[in-house]
Amino acid sequence: MACTATPPDLKTEVAKFWNAEPCGTRYVSGPSEFEAHARARYQLEPHIPAFAGLALSSGLRVLEIGVGMGADYEQWLKAGAVATAIDLSTASLERARRRCELSGLKPDLYEADAEHLPFPDESFDVVYSYGVMHHSPSTERCLEEARRVLKRGGEARIMLYHHASITGFMLWFRYGLWRGQSIRECVYQRLESPGTKTFTTAETRAMMHAFERVQIQQVFSPGDLLLNKPSPRFQGPAYRLAWKLFPRWVIRRLGKSWALFMLISAKKPCETEEAARRSRGIESSQC
Repeated sequence: MACTATPPDLKTEVAKFWNAEPCGTRYVSGPSEFEAHARARYQLEPHIPAFAGLALSSGLRVLEIGVGMGADYEQWLKAGAVATAIDLSTASLERARRRCELSGLKPDLYEADAEHLPFPDESFDVVYSYGVMHHSPSTERCLEEARRVLKRGGEARIMLYHHASITGFMLWFRYGLWRGQSIRECVYQRLESPGTKTFTTAETRAMMHAFERVQIQQVFSPGDLLLNKPSPRFQGPAYRLAWKLFPRWVIRRLGKSWALFMLISAKKPCETEEAARRSRGIESSQC
């Protein structure tokens, strides 16, 4: 099972981590930093626009949980979505707000906790969260909140980290093997902010039990293929050599089931009482 031991101040530590380095800042520099960030993001993860449904969002009420530097959020607004976003990191929110203002857009951003969303029930057509909920102490609670604020028939589009992954194995080989730690313990302690969790597809489906039409697609992360720019902790000669010689073509061909990213899409049932739907043995149509 996923690591669940939660220090009492974990959310403070998570916020501190992302305040110090908002997601993607290693790719920004110079006066066109936001353009550089978006370019790097969509080159490394070209599946994002289609998964998010950015081009088809005009007129939809969208909530993005974990806005980061706002690359996807900016695209929601440009596409004509009525988009709101939250983040636990004030530094990230400042970057996202500045990004939108430079583009002549009016952002609707809030500092908020994904486990306790400050919105009424059934407020949004789409809830989107890309690589965020696995950083929260209770991913299950985040999913419950996402479902609560979705309108009936609305869609959740969420990326969570998969167990076991090539990224997790590399962390285990570097840090956990000689310490007797599991892959999940290494991820929990060393993959991005403290307390990061990973889930099997079965665990993910169990957490999504209150949704319907749950679909899960695995895709490689830049970390799985060492395509990302190394963080400061991976700058030594051995790491640079590993980045150069890494057998990406082999992993692309043989390692899909070990990909880190799970792209999850699911619908909120239309009926108030899901038991009635199940008893009839049919799938709800869109509301």
